[in-house]
Amino acid sequence: LPSMLCTWLSTIAGGIVVLCVSLKIFFPYFWKDLIYFLRRKRLKAMVKKWASNGILSIIDLFMQRAAKFPHKPFLIYEGKVHTYQDVDRRSNRVAQVFLQHGALKKGDTVALLMGNEPDFIHVWFGLAKLGCVVAFLNFNVRSRSLLHCVSSCEPKILVVGADLLGTLEEILPNLQKVVSVWIMTKNSSFPTVHTLLDKIEAASEDPVPVNRRSANNLKSSVLYIFTSGTTGLPKAAVISHMQVLKGAAGLWAFGATAEDIIYITLPLYHSAASLLGIGGCIELGATCVLKKKFSASQFWSDCKKYNVTVIQYIGELCRYLCSQPVKEGEKNHKVRLAVGNGVRNDVWREFLDRFGAVKICEFYGATEGNICFMNHTGKIGSVGRTNFFYKLFFPFDLIKYDFQKDEPVRNKHGWCEKVKKGEAGLLISKVNAKNPFFGYAGNKRHTEKKLLCEVFKKGDLYFNTGDLMVQDHENFLYFWDRIGDTFRWKGENVATTEVSDVIVMLDFIQEANVYGVSVPDHEGKAGMASLILKQNTSLDLEQMYKQVVTYLPSYACPLFLRVQEKMEMTGTFKQQKFRLVDEGFNPSTITDPLYFLNNSKKAYVLLTKEVHEMILSGKMKL
Repeated sequence: LPSMLCTWLSTIAGGIVVLCVSLKIFFPYFWKDLIYFLRRKRLKAMVKKWASNGILSIIDLFMQRAAKFPHKPFLIYEGKVHTYQDVDRRSNRVAQVFLQHGALKKGDTVALLMGNEPDFIHVWFGLAKLGCVVAFLNFNVRSRSLLHCVSSCEPKILVVGADLLGTLEEILPNLQKVVSVWIMTKNSSFPTVHTLLDKIEAASEDPVPVNRRSANNLKSSVLYIFTSGTTGLPKAAVISHMQVLKGAAGLWAFGATAEDIIYITLPLYHSAASLLGIGGCIELGATCVLKKKFSASQFWSDCKKYNVTVIQYIGELCRYLCSQPVKEGEKNHKVRLAVGNGVRNDVWREFLDRFGAVKICEFYGATEGNICFMNHTGKIGSVGRTNFFYKLFFPFDLIKYDFQKDEPVRNKHGWCEKVKKGEAGLLISKVNAKNPFFGYAGNKRHTEKKLLCEVFKKGDLYFNTGDLMVQDHENFLYFWDRIGDTFRWKGENVATTEVSDVIVMLDFIQEANVYGVSVPDHEGKAGMASLILKQNTSLDLEQMYKQVVTYLPSYACPLFLRVQEKMEMTGTFKQQKFRLVDEGFNPSTITDPLYFLNNSKKAYVLLTKEVHEMILSGKMKL
């Protein structure tokens, strides 16, 4: 019997060894995929458990945390500590003010135009305690665009920060009279505007009735967060309690804990800072260091000063840090996680080489979207990895896209077609009860435009992300471009990100913003690059020409160059394109230096009015 038992045990042990070796050879990411899948499942179970315990909103979760550890630091702002109890009590004061003076009903919308400061959170939470829907307005948006944002979410009240009164002054004469305006000051020079700060300081800290904040269900609306407006006017994405709670679990999903100190430099009106950052701190019971505005020069000194362990990034933030002059002791910090999206491959590598063993937690997700990818393997450049487990619960596909018609390709039967691995395709995500799409406030047309019907079969419905992705043979996913940014020239698709990546390899280029411009009597759009030069450098046109013709296909080489002093960005560090596209390449209206790729001379030449006229008349061949 003992010998038989030994045989069994050795057989089982051998089988386990063979299985582990086989998995490592044939399925190298099996365990990482499984662990990630189980975490996603646990996240869903966590939200379900919260709901069964009466926690249906982020404010419910915050109040539970405030009761559990009232004296733990929640916010650190400009050196001042605000505990969970401090934030709870001051947000009660805000709620009491609007309960007495604001005439707000449960479900009413209040728009919030404030910068990064503790009172942004106090006002947000105070309004949430009254059951209001809060619209986060982008403070970088001005005049007509800002009026559009305000009107699209139809608020009863607009709350404005003390440092944004100039912005308010621009829109006040054209603001709808039904909108009551409150400013975060004690005195007002505007006759029709209410002051808030004096009333907060005089208000009671007593909590408002619980029934005011109680959510009807997880799918009811709680926030309006505006899209970044890279290609047009911002749209108010409808955010549900479910989305907020799932977003709040993002830091936990990447391995953050209650002991972590999270550094938030991104604007709070953006979902990355408010949901993932502030919401993530609440979910973990962690501490947040809040910065008024991102500063590349102060970033690492702040991290050292406050013992920061988790940082957030978006868009070009990591590149800004890498562009700073090298200092001694740059790896001497406690940062272990960097969570965000939009970091380029070259910057990713440079960031790790320069600032040490920080785990880059790249993810993909749109504010209004119903799909999210998380890079759980650490593969440089990838936004995540798909597998059997993932697609079972989050069905998505990459489909062929026609850039000339600006719509998905459909076959003779009217169905969309999936791309092969290695090909760029439009990312679409199935809309169902488990993965709903809530649309945009006040704009049914834009909501319908984001949905694709009858994609693969009758009756199916998909969310159109507007993003082009590539899935490689190992099932890693890579962001390729936005469909609005990709343009077609000489019958070929040009990805703006690919072109800009090649240009910024030049040692005199700080930044490159690539886009397509219309040329009369030519199909498609010609490539144009807006450039920012590094300090104390000049534009080397010969090097520029060699670079683009060496590393890019002929159709992708930018025909026009524009040298600017400063790149226009959105508030979330994304390059602004639509104004540049509108301005085109006319030297009569553009004061910046312009250059043209003259193929006959095999060089970039100055774009004069004469050359411009020759291009328009067709005398100059493109």
